[in-house]
Amino acid sequence: MNLAVYDIAGKKVGSYEIDPAELAPSVNKQLLHDAVVMYQANLRQGTQKTKTRGEVAGSTKKLYRQKGTGNARAGARRSGTRRGGGHIFAKRPRDFGWRMPRKSLQAATRMALAARIADDEVKLVDVISLASPKTATMAKLISALGLSGRTVLVAPESHDANLWKSARNLEGVSVAPVADLNALSILMPRGIVMTKGAIEAFRKSAAEKPKSAAKPKPAAKKPAAKKPAAKKPAAERTAPQSRKA
Repeated sequence: MNLAVYDIAGKKVGSYEIDPAELAPSVNKQLLHDAVVMYQANLRQGTQKTKTRGEVAGSTKKLYRQKGTGNARAGARRSGTRRGGGHIFAKRPRDFGWRMPRKSLQAATRMALAARIADDEVKLVDVISLASPKTATMAKLISALGLSGRTVLVAPESHDANLWKSARNLEGVSVAPVADLNALSILMPRGIVMTKGAIEAFRKSAAEKPKSAAKPKPAAKKPAAKKPAAKKPAAERTAPQSRKA
């Protein structure tokens, strides 16, 4: 498919041909789901905490005697069934993070970008070069591409301080170099703006074949078991010598 290429003013200056199958022959939705859940889980702080009945201030004395009052039997006022008491299933600080295999995450990143390209949700810009931070320039570019009012990811080939400073004050706009992209950062925004250099770098990394694993060493041969010696015939056997008294 052909993607239109724009300049920094938002005018079409050419086209770029790319086949999403080059990045990922197929899109595995389950793999994308697992990768997104992993990245979101790793963002959780896990600092929530509530008090148990052993941590709430208050007396442990029984409120009233067990029988004879006509009321339901009750223990201490710190019970979780009473207002101001402790939580029955109290929350504790914990780590929600977990990791997927590296190659699975790389495949998920390629699948995510291939899916966005196939849905025509990626805009290509020839070069984004700014001599100094200019928020107005970035705002005009995003507006010219028809992405104003949406969440947008701007992906240059490498980190550019002027580009980052120009986009940080725009609501919903984030900047990440192509080397920092992952499945979550690609799937979250409503639109993606990439430079030609960035998509070329992405295609190059996707085309690289994984390094071949080292060949396993051949297993050592086990020594052959020795065959038992054949018995001599009875005629050749010598009679044992009698011991002297």
